[in-house]
Amino acid sequence: MINPRFEYRVFLFLLVLISVAFVWIILPFYGAIFWAAVLAILFHPLQIRLQRHLGNHPNLSALLTLIVCVVVAVLPITIVSMLLIQEGATLYNEIEAGRIDFAGMLEGLKAQLPEPLQAQMSRFGLDSRYDLRDRIANIAMQGSQLLATKAFNIGQNTFQFILGFFVMLYLLFFFLRDGTALVARIREAIPLSEMKKSRLFQRITGMVQATIKGSLVVAVIQGSLGGVIFALLGIPRALLWGVAMAFLSFLPALGTGLVWAPVAIYFLLSGAILKSVLLTACGIFIIGLVDNIVRPILVSKDTRLPDYLVLVSTLGGLALFGLNGFVIGPVIAALFVSTWTLFQTH
Repeated sequence: MINPRFEYRVFLFLLVLISVAFVWIILPFYGAIFWAAVLAILFHPLQIRLQRHLGNHPNLSALLTLIVCVVVAVLPITIVSMLLIQEGATLYNEIEAGRIDFAGMLEGLKAQLPEPLQAQMSRFGLDSRYDLRDRIANIAMQGSQLLATKAFNIGQNTFQFILGFFVMLYLLFFFLRDGTALVARIREAIPLSEMKKSRLFQRITGMVQATIKGSLVVAVIQGSLGGVIFALLGIPRALLWGVAMAFLSFLPALGTGLVWAPVAIYFLLSGAILKSVLLTACGIFIIGLVDNIVRPILVSKDTRLPDYLVLVSTLGGLALFGLNGFVIGPVIAALFVSTWTLFQTH
């Protein structure tokens, strides 16, 4: 007769083995799966509201929610991404052809600085125009080359890109329609008491939704405002800078200031004092205040992650997962805090 404990261990081993194999199989589409889940979480309230109005028609409510999601989120992001890649490729070509001389600009700015600051720049080997040209050109070309490479890769892997895009939309429909039932199945499989499971899921759901909604909405608003302000001030590549501000808004404290502050300093040193003052005022009182006004509205104090944890998890996620890490990092941090908080209370 087979020992029940041995049978259980064999079954558990097979379960883990098959689960690992399944994860390995779907790994090439982890980006599509992740963003389908993110969009399903963001648009779940709309799905529930439509389902109430439409009655017992989950397919129709999920389809309508999917259409709204595509129009409001997916299409604008796709268009902006294509324009961004095109701008990056153009910038790379202009730098490579020598039509943009960052070193010459900085050389002119350096001449406006006080002598002590010029001496400090010399100490760091920034006294030579050629050193400046080489260093800045390398940095600028690396960034723009990355975008140009992305454009080339998308062109080369058009089928894979389109396939991933439609996989995301396909999964999004089913996540919207069956998301509640799927979460219920996962909840049943967790070997905890109902009270602990209820608290765990409430905590995790609250923190993940807060992290996703708070971070993404603030990023979109700050990036859009930054791009519009740059365009109104006549700053070239406003779309590029706006997207950069959107991504950097995930970093607490520094965030968008890493983009607009150096530009404001450049205006000040080059004699465009009015533009410098306007950009600084807009950066502090318009772009900067969005984080202090919008985020508290979307995210309650109890479900907000500490700034230092957001910073570390965002940078770590970026290093491990690329651009997806801007969201994956904070989400994993939210799960970490939720589970350890529950462990502490019990």
